[in-house]
Amino acid sequence: MFSKFATRREFLNCGKLSVLFLLNSCSNLPNKVKIAIQNSFYPESFKNTIPKDWKQEKINFESINLQKNRNIILNSDFTLINDGWITSIDFGKFEKIKEYPFIENLDKRSLDFLGSFNQNQRSKLLPIGVVPYTIIIKKNKELINSARTSWDFLLSKKLTGKIIFPQSPRIILSIAQKINSSNSLKKLKSQAMLFDDKNMLNWLINSDACVAIVPYSLCSKYLKLDPRLSLVFPSQGVPLMWHFLLSRSNLNNATLIKWIKSLENESIVDKLASQGWYLPFNSDYLQRKYKSDLFPISGPSEKCWENSWSFPVLTNEQKINLKNIWNESLSP
Repeated sequence: MFSKFATRREFLNCGKLSVLFLLNSCSNLPNKVKIAIQNSFYPESFKNTIPKDWKQEKINFESINLQKNRNIILNSDFTLINDGWITSIDFGKFEKIKEYPFIENLDKRSLDFLGSFNQNQRSKLLPIGVVPYTIIIKKNKELINSARTSWDFLLSKKLTGKIIFPQSPRIILSIAQKINSSNSLKKLKSQAMLFDDKNMLNWLINSDACVAIVPYSLCSKYLKLDPRLSLVFPSQGVPLMWHFLLSRSNLNNATLIKWIKSLENESIVDKLASQGWYLPFNSDYLQRKYKSDLFPISGPSEKCWENSWSFPVLTNEQKINLKNIWNESLSP
């Protein structure tokens, strides 16, 4: 049968050449851009903006398998990280990003926060989002008005043992410092039902808890599903969670710039803000998201933004001091 066209050996050789040609063609295709992302911290509206032809590599800084995280980051072009995990990465593994043109388009809030980092860190961090913490109140409408004004309402007797706090002594201490009461940290901790970062909203919905303090970007879907929940941003201000992008390679600068610029599309800005993600860029339309008081229930008021606070990296001395303050508040 083969003799009509070629010998069997010639046919097999032809097949081998075809396979080699295919493999060579694939090797010449550009590699996919890889971005390492801690999935649970990002709303769907933000993850959906990442180009479809990029490969999202999942990382988890809380994972005991830290080496796996390091390998993923080292093999990714870009990494997304929030300010709480900045000290978990080796800045020596990343490139400077000050050459990117959009650095000049950062707003004052993000530039001020960048200024709190040392020069090496600052040159490699691109702020890409800021998320305000919010107070979620369940079935206690009478608490809403006092919560809109200050954090003092957290010491209400009816909330004893019914508040879910973030699992961060630094955030809790910063809130305690806003409360007008002596021994505010000790009193605040006595109000806690539990401290949790992963399942706080599930606990709120399915327990006797009345209040949870959570990043705004993590709660939008729950607000739609459960009419018992109300969203409050005290005019006294709220803690802010910052998200940064770091680059391992300068080979994909043009691709990165195209993605960052696409985020300023007005429909994307609206969608991100509706899910608690605010872009730290200086465009007029975007900055209006920080200033609108028409619907304060949908996000922080301008006054709340002005009074909100961020968390620079702690020095060793500051870490020791924070630990001592926290431990002292545990004593009877």
